[in-house]
Amino acid sequence: MIKRIGFLAAAITFAGLGAGLGAGLGAGLNGAYAADKPTLNIYNWSDYIAPDTLEKFTKETGIEVNYDTYDSNETLDAKLAAGSSGYDLVVPTLSPWLARQLKAGYYQPLDKSKLANYKNLDPKILARMSKIDADNAHAIPWGISTIGIIYNEDQIKKRMPDAPVDSLSMMFDVKILAKFKDCGISFLDSPTEVFPAALKYLGLNPDTQSAEDLKKAADLMLTLRPFIRKFDSSGYLNDLANGDSCLVWGYLNDGIMSRRRAIQAGNGVKIKYVIPKEGTQFFLDTMAMPVDAPHPDLAYKFLDFVMRPDISAALGNFLFLQTGNLESEKLLRPEIVSDPGIFPPAATWDKLYLISVATPELERQRTRQWTRIKTNR
Repeated sequence: MIKRIGFLAAAITFAGLGAGLGAGLGAGLNGAYAADKPTLNIYNWSDYIAPDTLEKFTKETGIEVNYDTYDSNETLDAKLAAGSSGYDLVVPTLSPWLARQLKAGYYQPLDKSKLANYKNLDPKILARMSKIDADNAHAIPWGISTIGIIYNEDQIKKRMPDAPVDSLSMMFDVKILAKFKDCGISFLDSPTEVFPAALKYLGLNPDTQSAEDLKKAADLMLTLRPFIRKFDSSGYLNDLANGDSCLVWGYLNDGIMSRRRAIQAGNGVKIKYVIPKEGTQFFLDTMAMPVDAPHPDLAYKFLDFVMRPDISAALGNFLFLQTGNLESEKLLRPEIVSDPGIFPPAATWDKLYLISVATPELERQRTRQWTRIKTNR
């Protein structure tokens, strides 16, 4: 669930399509270029792959890759719901998205006899996934991280030396949040990743099925709205790294990447990230094959490729996250394995939660409330 730009332009150019891939992927995949060479079509979160993964895959297999990106589960869901997406592999978040999409019949079961490297996956992660995807029939783990608080250390200290940066109150207490309006505040542009935290702050069930509770969370967000610069699930990483924003409710591995980019730029921006002490939502992104995937044989080759320890470790080392590949952990950099924001201790895991599939009526309510917040009405 991570999203940027950068090396993806090179990946797309490498795939032979150049700019404008996203606008016409479904319609253009059967064109002359695709007919010349075996071509795999992947739809993934922006910047959610190691820079050389696609190049290595093509070099080893001769299979070209058309690579398109999105920045929210809602976007992926709409694409799949429309049907005939043209994609062979996509990367939905386990819950509630994969769970809901499995019920809708969007994915085909995986033939694990074609996945020699499946044995490298972490049994504990597979056990968590199996609660949503029975017998792990449809998906493999891709990336695991949490949603939390990412902030510019100097800008926060300047405005509030004793800011509760380890607490949900940092993001959801209006008196505190208001102190940082001038330096830039953003929240993820996804109701399923904001409302649960607001509910948790209010002492309510973050996985509520109550429209009344949901409205309470929305009402809270409306009090915060005047101080929020943007709702954004992609650009905030660079905004933080450049010093253009100071406080974000976002994906913690994005926070780590933002910190790295600031260090590389040498601009003096100090980015920190934290899992709120009250607990937060964790996400487990998966890779799955749509039921109408046009090139399933190529998809199996890619799935097996990315389950290799070296390829999975390259993903973890680049994105600073767990990948659910037990064998790859031996190849991760020590600072990644020892980082409690990436590999949380048991006590922290006990406070992390997933969001289940909402009823259709609650989903409609959530969408309406989110529109109400974003339009500030």
